[in-house]
Amino acid sequence: MKAGRLRVGVIGAGRVGPVLGMALAGAGHEIVAISAVGDAERERLDVLLPRVPVLAVDDVVKRSELVIFAVPSKELPGLVQGLTDTDTWQAGQIVLHTSAEHGFGVFQPAMASGIIPIAFHPAMVFTGTSLDLARMQEATIAVTAPTPVLPIAQALAVEMGAEPVIVAEASRAAYADACDALSTLTMTLAKQALTSLEELGLEHTRRTVGSLARAALDEALGAPVDPLDPEHLNNLGL
Repeated sequence: MKAGRLRVGVIGAGRVGPVLGMALAGAGHEIVAISAVGDAERERLDVLLPRVPVLAVDDVVKRSELVIFAVPSKELPGLVQGLTDTDTWQAGQIVLHTSAEHGFGVFQPAMASGIIPIAFHPAMVFTGTSLDLARMQEATIAVTAPTPVLPIAQALAVEMGAEPVIVAEASRAAYADACDALSTLTMTLAKQALTSLEELGLEHTRRTVGSLARAALDEALGAPVDPLDPEHLNNLGL
């Protein structure tokens, strides 16, 4: 392991945690342990992180300099409190979670133990496969942390291949609502359109829906200017 690299532990082996572990391993960090619940999570680890030990949550925390909590939002506060009550944290340990709605304040019970808190949300829909590593190259990661800690959060996002975006602590709930509304509405409409086209007996329905959805999104975001477009050249006085 290179100098300055971190020993990383991951809590949660759903679709998000193992992918972030892979991304950090690719940046030279050492993934030392991960927790998993159920056969599906263990099967995912056999594919994505086959040589990483699967341990209990407290053992993952004890082994790690950076701990990633990739667990459902509703489980996070209780998990933080339980690890605090059992005096599991280590001073100077970087602790981040991937929940959209929580800021770093969810780690408040642990801060007296000297942890370094970070809220870290990749704005993408995970498949839980290696395909997500490529998707992350086009994604942003919302980072929220105490001001002195922000450079650490931003550096981790960049190492994963994403673009860090600072979100204020007070804005996390609104940020989460916006992300959830966009992803839910987009997937719902796409599935409805796909079903309708399939019922018509058309071919290449997935390609049709995909091309329309991407074109609509480009239009909503402002399509890039064609440098050879006559109107663009005219605006430049050429």
